[in-house]
Amino acid sequence: MKEKQVTLGGFRWEDLMDTADGRKNLGDMVPVELYRSLEYSMRQAIEEKFGKDIAIEILRRAGRLAGEQFAKTSLNLDQDLNGFLASVQKAFLDLKIGILRVEDFNEESGDATLTISEDLDCSGLPVIGETVCNYDEGFIAGLFSVFTNKNYKAKEIDCWAKGDRVCRFKASVNEE
Repeated sequence: MKEKQVTLGGFRWEDLMDTADGRKNLGDMVPVELYRSLEYSMRQAIEEKFGKDIAIEILRRAGRLAGEQFAKTSLNLDQDLNGFLASVQKAFLDLKIGILRVEDFNEESGDATLTISEDLDCSGLPVIGETVCNYDEGFIAGLFSVFTNKNYKAKEIDCWAKGDRVCRFKASVNEE
């Protein structure tokens, strides 16, 4: 078997996917707690070293990289907006990221409002009074950026960790 050339620092979605060979007995599913332990321990370590604002910026950037790679490798980008949004909704369900609902998408401006219920990042966390789904913000921005060929940003406005029962995101073209 020929080994793939993979370099650290060159994140590619397809390099994550050989679980059939690598996890023959355990498969590709892990408990939510394990995923969250990775995300929130990294968040804490980054905050301790660089501060909260940098931690948020890094998590958004990581989410954006993943969203861009996911869109390029796993979604059909040659379809209309409704088809694209339906494929994103299906992917979120299939991968158990959460239940995505598009509340509004203004095709002229590109502004969108989305909700994710049962969000992998936060649903069930204690209420701390602030949003915590920065990785999701980046992931959503990455998806829309690749599909539209415009630079998107996404901001979480409602979150389980704020006491809400869904995470709500506003996405828009980043004019900066």
